[in-house]
Amino acid sequence: MSETFNVYCDESCHLENDHQRTMVLGAVWCPLDKTREIAVRLREIKQKHGLSPHFEVKWTKVSPAGKALYLDLVDYFFDDDDLNFRALIVPDKTLLRHDAFPGQDHDNWYYKMYFDMLKVIFRPAARYRIYLDIKDTRGARKTAKLHEVLCNDRYDFSRQVIERLQLVHSHEIEQLQLADLLIGAIAYLTRGLEGNAGKMAIIDRIRRRSGYDLTRTTLLREEKMNIFRWHAAEVQG
Repeated sequence: MSETFNVYCDESCHLENDHQRTMVLGAVWCPLDKTREIAVRLREIKQKHGLSPHFEVKWTKVSPAGKALYLDLVDYFFDDDDLNFRALIVPDKTLLRHDAFPGQDHDNWYYKMYFDMLKVIFRPAARYRIYLDIKDTRGARKTAKLHEVLCNDRYDFSRQVIERLQLVHSHEIEQLQLADLLIGAIAYLTRGLEGNAGKMAIIDRIRRRSGYDLTRTTLLREEKMNIFRWHAAEVQG
């Protein structure tokens, strides 16, 4: 029987006109049969720090005073062999020239980037259930299109490899909150920010535990902390 994985996706600064140069797409994934165990452990870490197990972990909440919780979450991610992470970094969206490519607009390009982020995760013999954080009212249409793009590329027309792709609320899903934290750290670093000592401490911990500087492309076969730094010139000529 094929092994099934849950994949939890999030994004930072993905809109075309959000006045941010950097975009980061990312995903945390784990075996389906380990999902509940991991979620329980993440809630226990929150309780250890005097918080409700339902407290929503978010990169935007990180502060110097509260960094201990987030450092523990990062350490748990690296200590648990069932958790993996992949991120795609677009350093500068202002370099995009959609009008130079027939039929391409920001939405189409966005789907291409999501596919590039996810494709190295998939194995032909496994099955995947993908969950995306609800961001806006276009979510249902966006999700249906992304599922179509992913399945068609894998020749998975019967949707036996990518079983489902659905929208969820991040405050209900512990692994999605972990994805938000890791993506936020990479986006903060890529944007050249450094004003929050708590956030810098988390970035330093991720760097030390991963062995990567988090700004450059890792080896394709890297599974724990896999990063791809995309450049417009690589794809757009």
